[in-house]
Amino acid sequence: MDNNDTRIKNLGGGSLLIAWQLKGKNVLIVGGGEVASQRIESILASDAFIHVLSPQNGLHPRTRQFIELRKDRITYHERCYSGPGELDDMDMVLTALDDNELSRSIVELSRQRRIPVNAADIPDLCDFYFGAQIRDGPLQIMISTNGNGPRIASLIKTRLQKGLSGLEGEAIIKVGQLRNKLKERAPGVGGQLGRDRMKWISSLCNKWEMEDFTLLDEAMMDRLLDEGWEQGKRVPEIKDLGIRPTGNNTHRCRLYNACSNSLVQTVIAFVAGAAMTTLLFRHVSKR
Repeated sequence: MDNNDTRIKNLGGGSLLIAWQLKGKNVLIVGGGEVASQRIESILASDAFIHVLSPQNGLHPRTRQFIELRKDRITYHERCYSGPGELDDMDMVLTALDDNELSRSIVELSRQRRIPVNAADIPDLCDFYFGAQIRDGPLQIMISTNGNGPRIASLIKTRLQKGLSGLEGEAIIKVGQLRNKLKERAPGVGGQLGRDRMKWISSLCNKWEMEDFTLLDEAMMDRLLDEGWEQGKRVPEIKDLGIRPTGNNTHRCRLYNACSNSLVQTVIAFVAGAAMTTLLFRHVSKR
């Protein structure tokens, strides 16, 4: 049995890592304390509509701040959970309560209606977990311990953040804009053309430094496509376009070389390659 066979036989014991699209969906959060405020912040990033159930005296200051500043996305109901009717039209349910029995009741009712549910601090009741998150625009990195050690996930997050330059999100935005321009020139879904587009973008991401993409503007993108894609799908050097990295970008780039932690180096390599070419936003889910 080779190493790959062993790896396949040992698969299991984790969660499915996905990017759960909640834009325009309704999410119920029962509770208004500190944990509820954390859930609100995570869900707000997904452009969902949030419904918070909590009496005024149960609101954490951050929860109150979210409610006051994001009335476009958050509907506050000043009451305790009143029964199954609260779940009507909901696409996801989150409980952030000290009352475990009430949480269990809400979980059971949610599952009867096939609504994904998470009960804070009760891992065995959760269809999915929240982990430590790093966000920079479209870049999202989730660190999950599969419910075993949230504090460890937070410590790993701190280590990873030290290895990032702060330009990753902007670079990903520029790559996304370039991909859209390429699709306009070479439209179509799938097939050989789709594979050629992906191969060209992937080769560009592998060849250029991440910071190089932050220097691109509309005109430079058009020139890159003219002198690259249109010329036999060539992958130009950034200097071929007359672009020179600024001193600030060069300095930031050195942050990668200064990183000595092997775990951080591995994740950065993944972000530079996979994240920029796929632009995937991942969530943790356990069903």
